[in-house]
Amino acid sequence: MVPFLDLKKINSQYSAELKNAVNRVIDSGWYIQGEECEAFEKEFTKYCGTQYAVGVANGLDALILIIRAYKELGLMQSGDEIIVPANTYIASILAISENDLIPVLVEPDISTYNINPDLIEKKITSKTKAIMPVHLYGQIVAMEKINTIAEKYGLKVIEDSAQAHGAVYNGKKAGNLGDASGFSFYPGKNLGAMGDAGAITTNDSELAEVVRALANYGSHEKYINNYQGINSRLDEMQAAILRVKLKYLDVELTNRRYVADNYTQDIENRHVILPIEKNVSANQLIDHVWHLYVIRTKKRLELQQYLSGYSIQTLSHYPTPPHKQLAYRQLNQISLPITEKIHNEVLSLPISPMLNESDLRFIIEKINAFK
Repeated sequence: MVPFLDLKKINSQYSAELKNAVNRVIDSGWYIQGEECEAFEKEFTKYCGTQYAVGVANGLDALILIIRAYKELGLMQSGDEIIVPANTYIASILAISENDLIPVLVEPDISTYNINPDLIEKKITSKTKAIMPVHLYGQIVAMEKINTIAEKYGLKVIEDSAQAHGAVYNGKKAGNLGDASGFSFYPGKNLGAMGDAGAITTNDSELAEVVRALANYGSHEKYINNYQGINSRLDEMQAAILRVKLKYLDVELTNRRYVADNYTQDIENRHVILPIEKNVSANQLIDHVWHLYVIRTKKRLELQQYLSGYSIQTLSHYPTPPHKQLAYRQLNQISLPITEKIHNEVLSLPISPMLNESDLRFIIEKINAFK
């Protein structure tokens, strides 16, 4: 079988280092808010090019805590609006509604699947307080336009970088292109832990300080609680694992790009629309980091079943858009035709950095033979 993503194979490359990291934590006797988390935050800060990183329990919490911190700082309040792409995983929108703010959905650019910056301005009202661009599938949003609009209207920019570790736009990495950013280290991410984990990056010292307190029961100092916080902390075990894997992230991104480039160059089938990589220039080492390689086809079910018959595993990211989910029944009647078209047609091909050459050629051959 050609698995969609073989996490066991990916992590086995670093088996000795990972086991040493875990043993180091076990032997330390310190499992929460210790040296491993502090070290990972510093290393991830350096990697992203930001001044601050705060480890949290998962990617959803990262986004929730950013908005919550802005509320505590008096920059947002219940009932305010945040502009967010309609074409995204539901977590982006959950973070907004969890804070009692209103998600304002904007259609994507059909060629990149990311939010269309040209549609944002008409959605801005007196209640708009932020724009949340999502670097979907690992491709950076056109951030110059986003930041220009945000500056014009005095809005915050909250990046959802859950799928974009290492992606670059105009010389800056995801996580350093707005006011704050949320990352997920879910095991299947380009930088994945061995459990749930997340982080917030920012260059705003006040925001970082409030986020850190909110994630620790609202406390900067033990038993002194300045906020009604939550428990969302990056534990020592996951931090130690992430420290190992961060060292190899750029190598894995290079491997992902190799797979993606081969798909793009060699897949030729009239039923298949390939992803388009934008914003690439000579001075950008990495742009799209290919967390997912997503094709579109009106014959999604047929193609998926056909490939399954050859033991090639594919997935749909995502089959149902957030505004059509029962969780957001109040949005079910909204018509967002571009988003709906994308969700009806997308199919993700295997994109493991460990995908071998024979399996890669086999996948391409079978897609090209699909009628």
